[in-house]
Amino acid sequence: MQTLFSTDGVHPRDSFKRWRETLFDLGANLQQQRLDDGLFSGKIDVITIGSVAMHRVSQTALRSEATGEMFRDSAHEGMVLAILQLAGAATFDQDGRNSVQRPGDFVVSDQRPVVRTTSTGSACLSIQLPRERLENVLGSTRLYTALTVGSDLASATLVSTFFRELIRVQHQLPPDAAARMASAGTDLIVASIAERLAREIPRPLHGTVVVQRAKAYVEANLGDTTLDPPQLAAAVGVSLRRLQELFHGHGQHISDWIWQRRLETAAKRLTDPGVRHLPIGTLAYGCGFASQAHFARRFKAQYGMTPSAYRAASLFTAS
Repeated sequence: MQTLFSTDGVHPRDSFKRWRETLFDLGANLQQQRLDDGLFSGKIDVITIGSVAMHRVSQTALRSEATGEMFRDSAHEGMVLAILQLAGAATFDQDGRNSVQRPGDFVVSDQRPVVRTTSTGSACLSIQLPRERLENVLGSTRLYTALTVGSDLASATLVSTFFRELIRVQHQLPPDAAARMASAGTDLIVASIAERLAREIPRPLHGTVVVQRAKAYVEANLGDTTLDPPQLAAAVGVSLRRLQELFHGHGQHISDWIWQRRLETAAKRLTDPGVRHLPIGTLAYGCGFASQAHFARRFKAQYGMTPSAYRAASLFTAS
């Protein structure tokens, strides 16, 4: 990671002032108050892997409040933060929920009024994610902002381990592989939030949460050619009949939804310059199609042209 700012070498009298100026320059719309009388220290490291921007932030005890949108500039529009606690403790208050995060926990923050406090020695990793990516599977972020996804969940531990290791090895990965890994990490976050939601959601909404968990599982396992409705039902812990009923309640069929997501993902990859060098067959297998011929038939039925023609058309449009 690249250090964007550190109070090392800054006169103690000016360190907190410089810290706030740096956050302002980053577009953060925050009011901050110190919570102790000692010397202030803070550090911000940044890295972008694929389309995922991350900030590692450490500081002494602070109270940070955003009374409007958390960010002022358009670059953050449509984005949310998954904040992974690395050290120390923090509290989070947004959308009527208040929670505590300890090392290994993470929490989601959207661009609405929010209050966060941190202990001395606190450090966190803020991962910037498209709101649409979460809401397509989990519903409105208002359902899970300020909800601690705890390290007692195996999926949350996997999120923590995955992003730490991704940052450590990212320089060894070619850009297209790094982008795919960052996207996979986003899917892990979505799946972990879905698991956390299932723990305490009111019973009348349980069916909706099961569908959300099922969709998150599909997103995380889209390349598995064996993924089918029975396997999906077993993965989310309900009978196949019950899962079919829940999907039908949303006006969907399980198999149709799985194939739809495979086709949509394949179409997106066909237009992605980062994977333009990959053969169409490789993209098809990566989206869960067992053969290129099967992929071509389904793709043409959906989009009205062959995968190769679709890719060529996107290249012509881009030029």
